[in-house]
Amino acid sequence: MVSYRVRDRYLSAMTQVPAPSPLGVFLTPVTPLQQNCTTVWCTRTNKAAVIDPGGAVDQVLGEIARRGLTLDQIWITHGHLDHAGGAAEMKEKTGVPIIGPHEADLFWIEGIPRQGQMYGLPEARSFVTDRWLVDGDVVTLGETTWKVVHTPGHTPGHVVFFNRASGFAQVGDVLFQGSIGRTDFPLSDHAALLDSITRKLWALGDGVTFVPGHGPISTFGAERQTNPYVSDRAMRSTPIARPATGPS
Repeated sequence: MVSYRVRDRYLSAMTQVPAPSPLGVFLTPVTPLQQNCTTVWCTRTNKAAVIDPGGAVDQVLGEIARRGLTLDQIWITHGHLDHAGGAAEMKEKTGVPIIGPHEADLFWIEGIPRQGQMYGLPEARSFVTDRWLVDGDVVTLGETTWKVVHTPGHTPGHVVFFNRASGFAQVGDVLFQGSIGRTDFPLSDHAALLDSITRKLWALGDGVTFVPGHGPISTFGAERQTNPYVSDRAMRSTPIARPATGPS
């Protein structure tokens, strides 16, 4: 299990001692596809949300209990099985609501059992969300507030969860360290993905730390400098498409 806590960027003007972060984070790589199931929590209330429970439900719930947290919600970035295949089980075991994604991903959610057969994950199940999300929505977790950004391209209903107070985002399969999401799936759109990244995500700020759906953490600023697909330099040239390899 990989653990990561968002570092607070604000110092007390009088003491120069870092103030407590409003947000805690730990990651649990799940399924053979090693998807970054992300648990976030409000450090004032210990209320937690699991973002993209693709599997390993008991492991994630066990770690939440070990840390003394209370699961309050399940958030979904998009309808692919490695991100959403365990949502139904987690809701059944905890009774908490499922929030997201955008309704345009309904066909992906309904197809999770078929996806599971294709990827050797027969336990993956579809679910009924308690709340569809649209661009500009706000979700709250304890005393923390999160902006919802609709980021189509990888899938038509993909959303990103952004907490401005901590400069933190969970971006699902839109953006990765050194890469971007695949756009060879049904209803994927490469131009829309580039627009989602360069118009919507970059606007949140270079200092934002993000957890991608797979692989290591990065910042928007680092990707604007070095990402071969969406860096500022790359976007001044003819955009290139990512090869259709891997699940993301």
